[in-house]
Amino acid sequence: MDRRSFFKKAAVTGAGAAAATVLAAPAIAQSSPKVTWRLTSSFPKSLDTIYGGAEDIAKHVAAATDGNFTIQPFAAAEIVPAMQAADAVSNSTVEMCHTCSYYFVGKDPTFAIGTAIPFGLNARLNNAWFYQGNGNTLMNEFYAKHNIYGMPAGNTGAQMGGWFRKEINTVDDFKGVKMRIAGIAGKVLEKLGAVPQQIAGGDIYPALEKGTIDAAEWVGPYDDYKLGFYKVAKYYYYPAFWEGGPTIHAFVNLEKWNALPKAYQAALTDACAFANTNMMSKYDVKNPTAIKQIVSQGTTLRPFSQEILEACYKATLEVYKDISATNADFKKVYEDQVAFKKEAYLWMQLSEYTYDTFMMIQQRNGKL
Repeated sequence: MDRRSFFKKAAVTGAGAAAATVLAAPAIAQSSPKVTWRLTSSFPKSLDTIYGGAEDIAKHVAAATDGNFTIQPFAAAEIVPAMQAADAVSNSTVEMCHTCSYYFVGKDPTFAIGTAIPFGLNARLNNAWFYQGNGNTLMNEFYAKHNIYGMPAGNTGAQMGGWFRKEINTVDDFKGVKMRIAGIAGKVLEKLGAVPQQIAGGDIYPALEKGTIDAAEWVGPYDDYKLGFYKVAKYYYYPAFWEGGPTIHAFVNLEKWNALPKAYQAALTDACAFANTNMMSKYDVKNPTAIKQIVSQGTTLRPFSQEILEACYKATLEVYKDISATNADFKKVYEDQVAFKKEAYLWMQLSEYTYDTFMMIQQRNGKL
């Protein structure tokens, strides 16, 4: 090949490479656009474990997209009050929120199933139902009616039954008790004579202190200790039969979700899945220490009696029957979860239950 032919071909090749570079840059820019969202949380920053789920989401999305997709978390009340987070997403005030679906049970009781319902699933089974069962599909069919798309983004595990200013020894002891309690559980306790109250987490302490309410449930030892409930209520009951494994959700405005590049949807989905697992892990590490701290402050730790649990279970089934009779969405999702639960517990009583029971006996006998 002579020099003139070589340089001619090189010039053509170089021009082609340059053109490819010019063409590639806009294509890359289109697939990785700069996107900035705001996320409103239903939790205060002081509750680092549950609020931290929103921070986990933001950090992982930014890392996965080289900083092109950024999400800025805001604590409860910095943009909208805690109980208005889903509304803010639905009406496009913000693109996203981190909240509990059951906070919005007043709009439709079906919202409650997205978090936890009385005598529902534990954390592990909730994850199985959402990820591998029909949970995500059915709940998002429902959420779409409110212009939102939901993803599991946290779990606290089985919660405590709450703080009471007086002993609860019998079913009759619930009569007249004004209790802060979220979701459908309020309707259940109402059947026992309690007076349910819907109050944001940050407002519980002053309400208990002033006697505006007589009892309150929040999450569990770590959060409850940080909020200082042991200072204003003596009796700490367990378990929260209404929250065996509540899921915290990331809600995204449906139009904004559909407009995201597929790579960003994947990044956000993965970030929420990490937040879901990480939150549960944090609580499992922090709750054992916190429960010891609470008891050391003179708190009386008590289980709900079998009589109370049986009465609540009976009342719960009545509530579900009443709701299902008039709400097709609730009936559809609830019946699917019940069918899943029946099969899941058939297996878990052979595996997890027998193994964990044996190991807990070893712990109680000081053999670990």
